[in-house]
This record gives sequence, C-alpha cells and structure tokens, in this order.
Amino acid sequence: MLYHYSAADKTGKIIEAEIDADNLSQVLHFLSQKEMKPLSVKPIKTAKSSFFGLFGGITLTDKLFLTKYLSLMLKVGTDLLSAVNILISDFDKPAMRNFLFEVRENLSNGRPFYQAFANYPRTFSLVFVNLVKASEVSGNLQQTFEDLSNSMQREAELRSKVRSAFIYPIILTVMAFIIIGFLVTFALPKIANAFLQAGIKPPTFSRIVFGIGLFMGDNIWPLSLSFLVIVASLTYFFWRTSTGRRAISHIMWNLPVIKKIYSDIAIQSFAYTFGALMKAGIPIIQSINITAEVVSSEKFKVSLRRIAEEGLTKGLTIGEAFRRERVFPGVVTNLIAISEKAGHLEEVLKTLAEFYQTNVESGIKSLVSLLEPALLLIMGVMVATIALAIIIPIYQLTAQF
Repeated sequence: MLYHYSAADKTGKIIEAEIDADNLSQVLHFLSQKEMKPLSVKPIKTAKSSFFGLFGGITLTDKLFLTKYLSLMLKVGTDLLSAVNILISDFDKPAMRNFLFEVRENLSNGRPFYQAFANYPRTFSLVFVNLVKASEVSGNLQQTFEDLSNSMQREAELRSKVRSAFIYPIILTVMAFIIIGFLVTFALPKIANAFLQAGIKPPTFSRIVFGIGLFMGDNIWPLSLSFLVIVASLTYFFWRTSTGRRAISHIMWNLPVIKKIYSDIAIQSFAYTFGALMKAGIPIIQSINITAEVVSSEKFKVSLRRIAEEGLTKGLTIGEAFRRERVFPGVVTNLIAISEKAGHLEEVLKTLAEFYQTNVESGIKSLVSLLEPALLLIMGVMVATIALAIIIPIYQLTAQF
C-alpha cells in the first residue's frame, strides 16, 4: 500500500513523500532508520491499495516501459528530471504516477535518484535498486537502464511462453472439474435414487462410488469453500513464510522433471544477477550477498552465503570458493574459475544466463507435454469410474432375465 508521509529531518526541514509499505509500522521503521521525525502518515487510496489493487499496481510491463524509455531519453541527451516529467505526462496509471512524482521530488530536493526505487521494495528488487545506485555514482545510468530493460523483456517473453504453454492443461483441468461436478451434483444422485426406488442393490464398488458422489453432492458448497480455504492457506504458507519457502524448495528439488527446471531457473537467476552487479562495479562479496537474496532456491541461497562468508572473506578466489560448493553443476563452477583467471567473468556469466534461460523454456515445454496426457488420463479414469459404477448394476440386472 502507498503511504504519504510528512516528516522532519535532523536539520528541521519538512519532507513530504510517498512510500510503498505493507503497514504503518513499516513506514515508521523506515523513518526511524532515516533519523526523521514523523509528523503525519496517511494511506493513499489509489488503484494499488484498492480492492482491485492486483490490477492497479506497478507491473512488469510498467517497469519495462519505464526502463526502456529512461534509457532512450538519457541516450539522446535528455536530463534525468526532464525525462521523469515526460514519463509523468505519458503514464495514466495512478500507481506509476505517484511513484514518478516521488522520483521528481527526490531529484528536485537533491536526494539520490535510487532512493525512490528503494522505497518500493515489493516492486523493485534489491538488485534493481543496487544497480541504479551504483550506476548513479558511476554516471552510467543509461547503460544500466538499457540492461534492465533487456532483462525485463526476456522475463516478459518467458512469462508469455509459460502462459501460452499452460493454457491447454488449465482448460483440461477446468473441464474435468466441470464434468465431475455435474456428474456428482446432478447425475449420480438421480441414478442412485432410481436404483433405490427399483429395489436394486448395487454391488460394493457401485455403492462406494454412489456414497462418495452423494456425499459430495449434498455438501458441494461446504466442500468447495473448504477446498478454497485450504488452497489459500497453503499458498500463503509456501510463498509468504520462510518455513514454507524452504519446504517448497525441498519439494521442488525432489520432483522428477520439475527439479531440473527449478535448478535451471536458479542458475539463470544467479548468473544474470551476479553478472549484472559485477558489471555495475559493486564489490564481489556484496554482489554475492545480494544475489543470495534474489535466487528462489534455498539451497542456492545457503551456498552463496557460504561462498561469501567462508570463502571470499577468507581470501579464496571466486573460482576456488565456487568449486567447494556441490550445489552448482561442475561446468558452471569450472567456467567461473577459468573465466575469472582470463578476466572474462562478466561475459561468461551473461552467456550462462542466456543458456540456462533457453534450458528453462525447453524444460517447460517438456513438462507441458507430460502434463497433457496425464490430465487426460486422470479425467478419463474418473469419468470411467463413475460410468462403471452405473453400468455394472444395470448389466447384472439385465443378466438376470
């Protein structure tokens, strides 16, 4: 949610700005860290904080547009403040306009450009903020925004491919639920009652299926609500809590096919992030620690922290520190060690990121090709089970005559 705050700094100067935070306590903590005395803090009721905030926040497309056009305008010689003013006039979305207003205020008051990005930790990653911060110091903002734009473009294309690949499996799943729901809610109760009224005692298999179907049909709404609550609770646990993230990471590493995709995603994220941070001139140990915060795999997080704390800080080279870890494939650690000696580590990391992104795309296609027949088989088995439960007693009845 966006908050507007008014606070006094150490000199007594009144500063007004917006910050993206989860709650009021987070805003107050931020002001405390900046040694600022809060005068007022109010939530901003924009599309981002409304009921439909999911559709009104700053999206990947917005960030892609922002970085691409900032890069282009800086490339043709537009100063940063003028570029921000142009973007403000181009954006209609309240969340983006509020963010750009804050950027403009920071620039007008002589505050660092990166600070506005740092105030939106849920929107702009730690890597994004540190790249902007480093390039602002080195005077290389244009190249950094171009690199960020290219990276986001690849991410957007990958998301699009994933969505396209999973459309058919999702349609199959929805159709399966609709068909099974119809049979259980409407068809099975009528058929079961018809057998009861006719005085026919179905076989055990049919009675079990009818019993399950009648129970589900009589309790369809409580069961549906319970299912949604369980899914929501599990989603929150696995994606919002550290324990849940460690658990899902462990599960991913032990699932056939998926573990290869998960590993490739982690390596791609590591290679791109580490390479980009090094290119921006951020110290090696700091780059490793930032990268550890970004990668999704808990195994990679622990390994990268160990490389920084137990390897690099004790005088090992990057190659030596990586070769001690068993999480990374041998080809990756050897390439890192060789390219470090040759002075081409940044270029090799970029190549590795591109290679593993291609692997991720291929892995997703393979996963979808396995999912489609599996879903069809499951749907077929469920429908066949219900059909057999109906047909068997009818066949037995006709066999008696």
